[in-house]
Amino acid sequence: MNDTPNWERQLVEKLAMAALVEQRRARRWKIFFRLVWLGIIGGLLATAFLRNEDKSAEALTGGGHTAVISLEGVIDSENNTAEKLSAALEDAYSDHGTRGIIIEANSPGGSPVLSGMAYDEIRRLKKQHPAIPVYVTVQEVCASGCYYIAAAADKIFVDKASIIGSIGVLSDGFGFTGLMDKLGVERRLKTAGENKAMGDPFSPTNPKQEAIRQQLLDDIHQQFIKAVKDGRGSRLKNDPQLFSGMVWIGEKGIPLGLADGLGSTRSVARDVIKAEKTVDYTQQDDLSSRVARKIGVEFAGGVRSLFNTRLF
Repeated sequence: MNDTPNWERQLVEKLAMAALVEQRRARRWKIFFRLVWLGIIGGLLATAFLRNEDKSAEALTGGGHTAVISLEGVIDSENNTAEKLSAALEDAYSDHGTRGIIIEANSPGGSPVLSGMAYDEIRRLKKQHPAIPVYVTVQEVCASGCYYIAAAADKIFVDKASIIGSIGVLSDGFGFTGLMDKLGVERRLKTAGENKAMGDPFSPTNPKQEAIRQQLLDDIHQQFIKAVKDGRGSRLKNDPQLFSGMVWIGEKGIPLGLADGLGSTRSVARDVIKAEKTVDYTQQDDLSSRVARKIGVEFAGGVRSLFNTRLF
């Protein structure tokens, strides 16, 4: 009986010691991870500092580089195209080592709104920095909304097989009224405003509303045409197919004034800008930004899908 208290005391001591060891282990891991994070942050800060030092040295010694910005994929809100392009241009222009800017284009087009915003931003920044030229080099394709943006550049360079042009606007969708009739499904839709359901795929087409939709497309098309004419000026040839939505390969687009010559990012940096060293200013999204924007795009997608207008 006298051994019982000792046994209990020993058990309590062992449990307390085990808890203490676990706390110490957890504390060591916490310190370890903090040191790792500090190391990562320190490395990033050091990289940024060294990059700024290199740029400052270039500015002082008269050296320089060509700023490269990628314009790739569909031009839409999910890709945040206009905002990222604008931010990249601001960074490139603010760098004293920048001798010229190349927008490396590889896009089939997309939103007319975002394309117009990017076009306007390029022209605005060009006026503020007239000594720094902006060129576009086309990789596989620069069509429709992408060409809308490219028209703001000082010059456009293509590969002989690149696809350019497609100066037009489209709106597409589907109609399910015939299928609904076959299935015996009745559409029950109430609206306040006679044109509120315009473009609804479950309702019959309305000639008046179709005329309104066509006028919207024509108005956007005229905005597109004006932007191209303002950007390209007298280089454009008087060809009836130029604004028809037609596309051309690069070597055929040059005589039409859609492009200025053959060239790649490397050759334009070396031979035109005379600054062979390139620095990539393309903006990259972090995970939180992509998730937040994805939620916003999906929230707006229901309304947008009823009248899906795009430049490709």
